Amino acid sequence: MKVFLERFMSGAKEQDSGQFSKLDQLQRQVTAMYGLLSNIYGSDKLVLRAGKLEALQLMRSDKIEERVLALQKLVFEDPTYEDLPSIEEIPAILETLQDEIADTVARRTVEEELEKKIGEKMNQRHEDYIREIKLQVIKESSGPENAQTLKRLAVLEKLESKKLASSAMEILRPESFDEVIGQERAVKALLAKLASPFPQHIILYGPPGVGKTTAARLALEAAKGMKGAPFAKDAPFVEVDGTTLRWDPREVTNPLLGSVHDPIYQGARRDLAETGVPEPKLGLVTDAHGGVLFIDEIGELDPALQNKLLKVLEDKRVFFDSAYYDPNDPNVPRYIKKIFEEGAPADFVLIGATTRDPEDINPAVRSRCAEVFFEPLTPAAIQDIIKQAAAKLAVKIDAQVPEIISEYTIEGRKAINILADAYGLACFRRQESPGTPVYITVQDIYEVVQVSRLTPYVLTKASDEPEVGKIFGLGVAGYLGSVLEIEAVAFPTRNPGQGNIRFNDTAGSMARDSVFNAASVIRKLTGKDISNYDIHVNVVGGGRIDGPSAGVAIMLAMLSAVQEQPIPQDIAVTGEISIQGKVRAVGGVFEKIYGAKQAGIKKVFIPKENMQDVPVDLKGIEVVPVQRVEEILQHILPDDQAGSLAG
Repeated sequence: MKVFLERFMSGAKEQDSGQFSKLDQLQRQVTAMYGLLSNIYGSDKLVLRAGKLEALQLMRSDKIEERVLALQKLVFEDPTYEDLPSIEEIPAILETLQDEIADTVARRTVEEELEKKIGEKMNQRHEDYIREIKLQVIKESSGPENAQTLKRLAVLEKLESKKLASSAMEILRPESFDEVIGQERAVKALLAKLASPFPQHIILYGPPGVGKTTAARLALEAAKGMKGAPFAKDAPFVEVDGTTLRWDPREVTNPLLGSVHDPIYQGARRDLAETGVPEPKLGLVTDAHGGVLFIDEIGELDPALQNKLLKVLEDKRVFFDSAYYDPNDPNVPRYIKKIFEEGAPADFVLIGATTRDPEDINPAVRSRCAEVFFEPLTPAAIQDIIKQAAAKLAVKIDAQVPEIISEYTIEGRKAINILADAYGLACFRRQESPGTPVYITVQDIYEVVQVSRLTPYVLTKASDEPEVGKIFGLGVAGYLGSVLEIEAVAFPTRNPGQGNIRFNDTAGSMARDSVFNAASVIRKLTGKDISNYDIHVNVVGGGRIDGPSAGVAIMLAMLSAVQEQPIPQDIAVTGEISIQGKVRAVGGVFEKIYGAKQAGIKKVFIPKENMQDVPVDLKGIEVVPVQRVEEILQHILPDDQAGSLAG
């Protein structure tokens, strides 16, 4: 740059050397320098610069000395220059100014190039930043959505907008205890155990379709409003089915108790997995905290899971563990640290429901729970349920409809389904005659029965006609009692003492033992040796008899056959028989009595030891306790026939 200035200034000198004097040459050099400064700073800025440096008047002077002094102030940016240079000093000063101007021009050139590059970089960064901001805004606005996912969401929302009418079960589900029919004792017991200041864990036993789940839900709602009960207004009712509840023994997943998603497992939260933090997943026991955890079919729950549930019932908390948990890790959120160190709350009341026998339930679970037994529904209860359901549906029915439905089921849920199917038929029929009210006829019920391939629940019915060698025993399966039709025939043998006894192989070994006990009792009562008879004893239908409870019935059937004495067919007997003729206690008397009522039995003979099992407010059937078979004979036969049969 200095070389360029030297050439510029020397060219001006050579051009003027032959034409002008030395002073004129200096003047022209000074003017050239002002031109350079004007190009460097600009005319306006140069004037402003001169004003600040007190060089404006000097710059406009006609004297070369003052103009050179102004140049010194402008070039060196120093207002302290005050001495005017002499003509002899000016060439040296101009040389110095040339050097300074050359440095300034070079510096400005470098600065301009740097500023240009900096500007380009800043523009690039600015554009990148704007682009990132735009992408972030778009992402925040739409999230992970795209055209395909939004289309699928629209399809789902369209599907959600289409709804069918509520199912009949939703409409007809009992909304108060007054609508739970046939379970007054069970409901009272359930409510007493739940509404106490110290509520108990409960197991509900009973056949399916009698209202166990509904009663539990209503009991919690009733307990919320009772003084002294510990349940808040928002106490939850968490329901789960033990038959479908699944869990992983490795504790990777456990919907009932909760589990831990370690960072390496699929499904762990991304933000926690990236920092290596395990994530606890709370289970249903925590969801039920402060309320009720209802487990339907609790007897089907995995035994190992039942044992884990017992620990929760004791601690009222669920504790979690993970090899990935580090209490000193600053990345662990406080709620996760609290769960690992203190556990998750799980203070709830457990209500389990089952159709199994108590002996089939985990003894440890039973020991921690109160037990409430729901009763099988009688035909009268089924009929009341049908009448109540018809009122809710606002439909008229034939008077015979409740009775007919009660013949085909003993489950309230099944009875409702039959009525709902018949209601559909009635509605379909009304389309043919618009404007007519919905009316369910007997024919509608029979059509549902035929389409569903239903058979009457009670196939054996009591009769008013006595018969020889036939009597009704009583059995129980689960919580359902039923009558057993036992018959016997006896034929004198051709060769005395060579008779034999035949009995159903499917009835079981204990029932076979009852046959031989009965043979001894018959010989004791009549003095007749049954080895002189070929006797065939049959349980109609080939039903299996678990236990000796049909012993008395078998003995009476055999005795009637041997003596050819008819027995009334509106009675039923249950009890074990000893070889001395004593009637021993048996199980399931409560259910057996209900089974006898359904079959139309008028009188039931039970062991006297079982009288505590008879319902206090039992109606519609007579229960007679006996200690010996002779007492039964006195009740079922006239005095002369009873004496003949026993003598």
